[in-house]
Amino acid sequence: MISRTADLLYPNTFLFKSMDTKQNQQPPWQIRMFRKTLKKQMRLKHLRNLLSDIGPQEQCLLVTCGDNNGAMNYFLRQLGGKWSWAELETQSIEEMRQLLGDEVKLCSFDHLDYPDQTFDRVVSIDCLEHIEDPNIFTLELHRICKVGGQVIITIPGGDQKKLVNKLKNLVGMTKEAYGHVRDGLTIAELTPIMTGAGFTPMRKVTFSRFFTEMVELTINFLYVKVLAKKSKAAVKEGTIAPATEEQLKSVEKTYRMYALVYPFFKAVSFLDTLLVGSEGYVTMMEGRRDV
Repeated sequence: MISRTADLLYPNTFLFKSMDTKQNQQPPWQIRMFRKTLKKQMRLKHLRNLLSDIGPQEQCLLVTCGDNNGAMNYFLRQLGGKWSWAELETQSIEEMRQLLGDEVKLCSFDHLDYPDQTFDRVVSIDCLEHIEDPNIFTLELHRICKVGGQVIITIPGGDQKKLVNKLKNLVGMTKEAYGHVRDGLTIAELTPIMTGAGFTPMRKVTFSRFFTEMVELTINFLYVKVLAKKSKAAVKEGTIAPATEEQLKSVEKTYRMYALVYPFFKAVSFLDTLLVGSEGYVTMMEGRRDV
């Protein structure tokens, strides 16, 4: 039963095994970290469902803001199309470029450095929580998206009535600790923002429920409050996990211990399947550009 559930929540296991055995080479550190994540694998699963049937000539863009070492880019590129990469923070850009072998553009919320109507598909992962006025960035996504093009936005849910969000604030893992200026947006809050920018909201998804969030809170708390303070590598405020190889090496012993207990954390995360009817802690919404 657990293995069947694992396939549903973490559908990329075969990809990881294939990567490990290919030419008997160890995968890059970013990929090794990715396969020990919970929410990132869930996010990839839902993005793959929404980004179906990408044509070989379609122009696609992924925009991220800080919490990205290039692994998500790596797997999205395998879905087809011609991908470009934009990042809104400087910390991981060079190592992303090394992993991908592609240009990663440093952009800003009020200017994504691409011509009007460039992309057929635009994906924004965890960007809106870093800006006071989300309309500024959403209008930029609209500008660079072709008429009829697809946009997908993911962001923390932001509902402060949820239990784990209350616990985060109680233990000092506030939005500031995550490097955010807002708690996030619920489906109800994101919908008018997308509509106002000129997108027609389509499919809406929430994921990462109570059990996964509790595991993630435990891991993030340990890194932010303990490990990052002892790290020999510089750690930018708001960093909730190693973002560079140097930062990972600085906590290597602890990370090895985490890798050993990861199957336990993963099993706890599977308990989310008991809460399927409840709204998750992460918001994902698809839209289409009208005009």
